Amino acid sequence: MHPVEFDVEATDGAARAGTATTARGSYTTPLFMPVGTRGAIKYLSASDYASVGAQIVLGNTYHLMLRPGAELIEHFGGLGRFAGWEGLTLTDSGGFQVFSLDPKVDDEGVTFQSTYDGSTHRFTPESAVDTQQLLGADIQMVLDVCPPLPSPPDVVRRAVERTSMINVSVSPALFGAANPSRTSVMPVGWATTSSANPWSGTRQYAVSAWRGRSSSVALVVWR
Repeated sequence: MHPVEFDVEATDGAARAGTATTARGSYTTPLFMPVGTRGAIKYLSASDYASVGAQIVLGNTYHLMLRPGAELIEHFGGLGRFAGWEGLTLTDSGGFQVFSLDPKVDDEGVTFQSTYDGSTHRFTPESAVDTQQLLGADIQMVLDVCPPLPSPPDVVRRAVERTSMINVSVSPALFGAANPSRTSVMPVGWATTSSANPWSGTRQYAVSAWRGRSSSVALVVWR
């Protein structure tokens, strides 16, 4: 894993702006990250991305692994080259899409059906990482348990616990010094600005789970 170096250039209270540097390039924050779900942004060519100021384009692991397939994208040089995009790429874990399909969840992963042909697939922390490695994204996300919203605090706490627990097994290979990957790993964060936040009181629990397992990545919920 390649650590992301962040240089703070301005602050306003707890907010900060700066430049993050990955193995293959830098990006400034805050930024707008357009979504190229299946490797492309609708109605735009890759040459248009930079002209509108895009620094990172997001690809969807769930959809890309099903069509056209992670192995095919690897064959063509990874997501960026496949899409003709020279900037940075980021892939999600596929967890959000999977959990919208009423999957079968256990403490080791999740089993779900393809939205395209109904075939059965399974994600574990290891397979989610392996798939994103094939896709060749510069920034990748760990497999996360996504509860429906709004949810009671105990449901959110259970999602935090399970996300952290299932990712412990993949941590040594993903975060260890022996991993030669030039990709960076992003913790999963959810935010809400609603004054009637049903997760009030959950923030400290989630942050504690994150800090308590420094070798894994937890689902962090904050207000």
